[in-house]
Amino acid sequence: MTRTRGQVVQRLEEMLENSGIKFAAVAADIMGVSGRAMLEALISGERDPQVLADLARRELRIKIPELTEALTGRFREHHDFVARLHLDQYDQLTDAIEQLDGRIEVAMSPFRLVLDPFDTIPGINQKVA
Repeated sequence: MTRTRGQVVQRLEEMLENSGIKFAAVAADIMGVSGRAMLEALISGERDPQVLADLARRELRIKIPELTEALTGRFREHHDFVARLHLDQYDQLTDAIEQLDGRIEVAMSPFRLVLDPFDTIPGINQKVA
């Protein structure tokens, strides 16, 4: 599911690039808080690159001039529709992954005393342990 979710993001990035939106060239994570806000605004009909770029948060705010240029494209109603499908699929997969993580956590609880010390070793985390 994690791999499939990554593929959904890649398809979304490709669709954006085909519409002239080069957001992924400026932002490392198009599904982060800023990216998601900009995508939702695009889908809702906002086309002004300056307004979209102004939705940037935190470190991305220093890249507003680059964002403005990257968000200038030919995003049309068809793109709205396809982008919404991709975002909905991404959200469904994220929800399923969270449910599975919770289920795995429950299944691993009897082994917590053995696994927790591994988490203190650099390079080892809960999932690796």
